[in-house]
Amino acid sequence: MSALMNALRDQLPLRLQEFDPAARATGLVIVDEVNGFATVGAGALAPPVADEQVAHMVSETDALARRFAAAGWPVLAFLDSHIPGKPEPPYPPHCEAGSGEDDLVPELAWLETSPAATLVRKDCINGFVGAIDPLTGRNAVVDWVNGHRLDAVLVVGICTDICVMDFVLTLLSARNHGLMPSLTGIAVFEPGCATYDLPKDVALSLGLPETAAHPKAITHHMGLYFMASRGATLISNVL
Repeated sequence: MSALMNALRDQLPLRLQEFDPAARATGLVIVDEVNGFATVGAGALAPPVADEQVAHMVSETDALARRFAAAGWPVLAFLDSHIPGKPEPPYPPHCEAGSGEDDLVPELAWLETSPAATLVRKDCINGFVGAIDPLTGRNAVVDWVNGHRLDAVLVVGICTDICVMDFVLTLLSARNHGLMPSLTGIAVFEPGCATYDLPKDVALSLGLPETAAHPKAITHHMGLYFMASRGATLISNVL
């Protein structure tokens, strides 16, 4: 695995930068830091044991969110909240509405009453799509960005290569399409992102097909690479 990771870092290098949210109108986007993904033992897709990367993600997110809230800067938090009985293949039922899995992790629960925060429950992987009201066509993300006239967004969350990546890639295209005229920068804070670990041998031992394999280090790197290749800025340090 280390040889493969070294090859990825060599052939698909990442460039991480510093980011100053005070230098421009910036909003913080938190993707799916809910119990069902980030609280140990809280569901089928939650970490079964303590996970250092996930814990670090939550800690970094909490610190950023408190900084944004104290400064009066806007925060938008997605909560994965699926209709019971309608799981998204190939994943098992998870984060169903009303289960508690679809609630923010305890460390971030204070956002539920924060005047700086906008909470958006989504029933699909892609948060940008999940933010669309199917009756009116209004998009809560577009309204949030335009309402605050944001020049940049800083994104954190889980999973780097799934929900975070889907949101960022779609947001980039929506920006380029002119849906959010003030938005120029879309940044991803790497220490504030995490994904899950399911090596191929473990997947097979669980009776899953080998295509369910999801080695954390590789998929995290690939998610970051694809976001950067589409125009997102990768961040290692928030000033």
